[in-house]
Amino acid sequence: MKKQFGVIGLGRFGTSVAETLELLGNSVLAIDRDRNKVNAIKDKVTAAKQVDAIDAEALREAGIANCDAVVIAIGEDIESSVLATLVVKELGIQRVIVKAKNDLHGKVIEKLGVERVIYPERDMGARIANQLVSSDVLEFIELSPDYSLEEVKACEDMVGKSIKDIKLREKYNIVIIALRRKNNVHVLPSADEKITSGDILILIGATKDIKAFGKCLT
Repeated sequence: MKKQFGVIGLGRFGTSVAETLELLGNSVLAIDRDRNKVNAIKDKVTAAKQVDAIDAEALREAGIANCDAVVIAIGEDIESSVLATLVVKELGIQRVIVKAKNDLHGKVIEKLGVERVIYPERDMGARIANQLVSSDVLEFIELSPDYSLEEVKACEDMVGKSIKDIKLREKYNIVIIALRRKNNVHVLPSADEKITSGDILILIGATKDIKAFGKCLT
């Protein structure tokens, strides 16, 4: 069943979350009080609306209460982040994930009973550490309990074959959204693009499907 997500705050982090969730086949309602940010994403998500995140009635009218989960990505304005979290919780949203600027911000948010507090800068450090000690799976970013994005080193059997030939979508329901080749990243490569030695496949899909694919590489 198609899930509905709300993303409040369309900075770099919020925009990335909203676009990725939409790419995964979900319905995404993107919200920000900045009209320019709303216009920049409106063609990439199900709906994008200019709304003040601390206005409960405006959020309700925008449809936020219909979402299965809401990501609050207002990182810099701590007061607005806290107030928006309170509003969303009062509207009855059970799954609320909030981006925190620092430990104090995070502690305040945690007391509001949210599902998860995210520290993007700290998480980036953890990802880099994992990248240094990992072999095939170079990077893992949890998008939700069910979906993830991973970077996987192309195995020898893939080299020389096109993306169409390796049939990851047909076999595992996984999509290659980019190829990292040396110092370049090829976003949305064509189905005829051939895998070369050393390529990193940037995959997106259900976590269970990516894990199943990973087992075939070992």
